[in-house]
Amino acid sequence: MTMVLQQTAQKDPKNPSQSATEELVPSRYALKVGDIDVLVVSDGVLPLPTSTMSTNADPAARAAWFKDMYLGPDAFDWALNVLVVRSGEQTLLVDAGLGGQFPGFPRAGQFPRRLEAAGIELSSITDVVITHMHMDHIGGLLVEDVKNRLSPDVRIHVCATEVAFWAAPDFSRTDMPAPVPDVLRTTARRFMDVYRDRLQTFEQEHEVAPGVVVKRTGGHTPGHSVVYVTSGNEKLTFAGDALFPVAFDHPDWQNGFEHDPEEAVRVRVRLLQEAAASGEWFVATHLSFPSVGRVAVDGDAFRWVAGSWDY
Repeated sequence: MTMVLQQTAQKDPKNPSQSATEELVPSRYALKVGDIDVLVVSDGVLPLPTSTMSTNADPAARAAWFKDMYLGPDAFDWALNVLVVRSGEQTLLVDAGLGGQFPGFPRAGQFPRRLEAAGIELSSITDVVITHMHMDHIGGLLVEDVKNRLSPDVRIHVCATEVAFWAAPDFSRTDMPAPVPDVLRTTARRFMDVYRDRLQTFEQEHEVAPGVVVKRTGGHTPGHSVVYVTSGNEKLTFAGDALFPVAFDHPDWQNGFEHDPEEAVRVRVRLLQEAAASGEWFVATHLSFPSVGRVAVDGDAFRWVAGSWDY
């Protein structure tokens, strides 16, 4: 697989200096983890209420945090990141973004054209790893053009606990915007209808490709999982939805999408502690693109150390 930063599309006749698929800022970032190629791709952003980020926080403290971060006050753009990983002869897609089929989120669903701009064909994907079955992680696989271009032999890896949960999901401990649970149910059902025969489920841990391991954490959803990429002395963790931008300053603040909020906090703190101790690269779905950095301990909280762009 060639992870290239140049564009190969035809020129836009209205702007001869720019290719038709070229963006002002190409929304992909490549790095090496030992011998493994990793590409972080932005699926775009979606707007969410600031209250969803911290359902158990004092409103004044929440407002102050968002003000200090120059975000909000009532809503903010939530980043969506996916990974492409090349290990050996396998090309893995980790999560698939939202897709373009949901009204109200016109800036999401970007990953297919951004893969194309990077020179990566959907047909070359051998494996898809799903961290969990929320719509902003599986919706991209339900886009007709994506379904039609994936190989019929593609393997889709997801935790068995996650599959079982979505057969009859319980939202009693979540605090989401009112329309969301029904959309989540419908999207998960459609995903299973389309891809049931291609699923390869695992219980707690599974090596998807050499040096690429997916492990169940639970918390955010019962089968939520994270992906570890390890080669030589280098390591990268893709944490999925185990944490959100506020997590470094306030790891105890709960997110409205968490199905087990207390367990989600325990998972979050453990992952941050592990990343701080190891110094590994750390990426998460909803950290601002390119979401490549490291974690440091900062008193009783943590600090995000953004990676320097290599260009």
